[in-house]
Amino acid sequence: MKLKEVLDKTIIFFKDKKLETPRLDAELIFAHALKMERIQLYLKFDQPLQEAELSVLRELVRRRSLGEPVAYILGYREFFGHRFAVNAATLIPRPESEHLVEEVSNWAQAKEDHFGLLDLGCGSGCIGLSLLKIFPNARLMSVDISSGAIEVAKRNAVELGLSERAHFLLASAADDDLIMSEFQAFTKQEKIDILISNPPYIAVGDPLIEVNVKKFEPASALFADDQGFHFLKSWSKSYSGFLSTNAIMLMEMGMTQGPVMLEYYKNLEVFNEVRVIMDLSGRDRIICGVKHG
Repeated sequence: MKLKEVLDKTIIFFKDKKLETPRLDAELIFAHALKMERIQLYLKFDQPLQEAELSVLRELVRRRSLGEPVAYILGYREFFGHRFAVNAATLIPRPESEHLVEEVSNWAQAKEDHFGLLDLGCGSGCIGLSLLKIFPNARLMSVDISSGAIEVAKRNAVELGLSERAHFLLASAADDDLIMSEFQAFTKQEKIDILISNPPYIAVGDPLIEVNVKKFEPASALFADDQGFHFLKSWSKSYSGFLSTNAIMLMEMGMTQGPVMLEYYKNLEVFNEVRVIMDLSGRDRIICGVKHG
């Protein structure tokens, strides 16, 4: 069978399965399986596929048809211009999280970039490592409770050439004494300049969560007690006292959590400025607190 014939049949199959982006999914899977760029699929339409290639494609197509995210099938996802390895131990990086990187970058303009960064619940490491790429003199400590996530984040740091400026700690964010001790030892700074986090913020039992997100992505990185507020509140309260004189703390949150978190950040009485940042869809996405002398 020729490449075009198999690709066309796969697109139709994915449409029948009601996948949101059937053509894109098929193209990405085929390019990955056949070890070629997507554009080459259309330059080699008449190329016959060998049985070994068809066998690999059948398995990947089967996995996608069952709802497994393309990023897990490929083993990576692009984020802020860089490729990050992902697997079932990590959340899949999403475009909304890029706002965290953009906001920190905007805040840091005209400042010295010898920052000490702390990333709580780092997952694949995409947020913190993207910031290290922007700030060549910064040092990052990333924390996660999942050993699988820590291993993926370490691998991403190596691939991006950032391992010397990044330290990864397998720990609960609730253990703030341990984390700050490690942070100070690695960054050589007493206080945190930049705290970033994409914590679990989905309420347990939320009926609006996508079926395949719940099925395939790690529950420990998704769900939180107290209507999804537990980690947003406890982490911001615990670490706000460790911020330097000029610092920023940003956390991703759910689209209905803005008003509560805005009030909560204000009541910490730490920040000079507190605001909610919306994503490109106009939904509340990030709670941001800025402290300055």
